[in-house]
Parts: sequence; C-alpha cells; structure tokens
Amino acid sequence: MSETLDKPAVGTVPWAIKGELILNCNCTVFCPCVVSLGKHAPTEGYCQAWAGVRIDSGHYGADDLSGLNVGLLLEIPGLMARGNWQAAAFIDERASEGAYEGLVHIFSGAARGTTGLFGMLVSEFLGAERAPVSYEADGKTRRLMVGKKIQGEVVPVQGADPDRDIVVTNTEYWMGPDITVATATRGRVRAFGRVWDFDGRSAEICQIDWKGPGR
Repeated sequence: MSETLDKPAVGTVPWAIKGELILNCNCTVFCPCVVSLGKHAPTEGYCQAWAGVRIDSGHYGADDLSGLNVGLLLEIPGLMARGNWQAAAFIDERASEGAYEGLVHIFSGAARGTTGLFGMLVSEFLGAERAPVSYEADGKTRRLMVGKKIQGEVVPVQGADPDRDIVVTNTEYWMGPDITVATATRGRVRAFGRVWDFDGRSAEICQIDWKGPGR
C-alpha cells in the first residue's frame, strides 16, 4: 500500500499545541467577542484581524511543531457566531513538510478539536503559504513579523498597578480562559489584497493549550 494510502484521515490525527497567541483587530476598544462569545457585534460592526501564534511545544501526529510560528489573517462580516469568515495562514518557513501540512489542517479547522470551529465558521479559506514568521517577546511587548505582509506589535494596557496586567479571566472564549487586555502599537497588514492599519486598536494576549481531534 502506498504511503499516501497509509496516511490517517484528516480529522483523526492526534495533535496538540501549547504556547502564546497575540491578536490585533479593528475594534476601537477591547473586543466584545471575548465576553459575548461572538453574540455581540465588533465595535465597527465587522471584524478585520491579524494574529500570531508561538508554538512552545506541540505535535501533529508524529510531526514535531515545537518552536514554530504561525501568522493568521481573519475577516468577519458581522457577528462572529454567524460565520462567513475569510481566513488565511502564514506557516513558518522552517516547518518540515509534515509539520506544514499539519499546521494547515489545524488552522483551517480540518484537524478538528480546539480549532475545529474554523471549519464551521470560515466560508472561504483564502490559502496558506510558507513565510518567514517571527514572534518575539521583549518584556511585556510582543511582536509578529511575517515578511512585509504583517508587521505587528502589541503591549498590555496599563492598569492602576503597573506591575499587574489587566486580565479577563475564567472566560469560555475558544482561544483560552484568560485574556490579557492589550493595544497595538503597530498593526499593519499588506496581504491577500488587504491593506490594514490598526495602530492603537484593540489587541489580546493569550496563553494557549489546544488539542484535537476531540476536546
């Protein structure tokens, strides 16, 4: 039997990712989707966003994902829960063929599990491509660079005690239960025909612990 026929069906392969995610969208204040779970419209009535994922440890089947980074582009025409999303993924150019394929399945929703909702909500997956994806942490500052396509930097919003971040905790948000409230000091997208500038707009920082195909 050929190697292709020996491959398990997509959506049945065990996978897991632990790391950190940052996101910057066009909302003028903290994104209402976190607490409304998509039932409240974004502040501008629609959502445009970029995100970055740093994978500290992870796997897709036997393929190691540890140390890789992923960039995402998301566009949602109205209420998050109503779907009709458009999405694209930028996969770390250092990924092996197996890791690249696995990450495409994970971030398109095909791998099921935590990100399986993408398969239900994304009506058009614009595509995935290899790219130099850099995710940096400098103190509390987080930076995502995807070549010239995404140039992002986010920082936590300062609270009354500057040593403590403002964190929305114990949520049912799909990304994770604890979301650090942040803002973008740089949020530029030049990809897939989109030209976005979200400097000063809403941002989030979240520790992630995702897995599939079950939850």
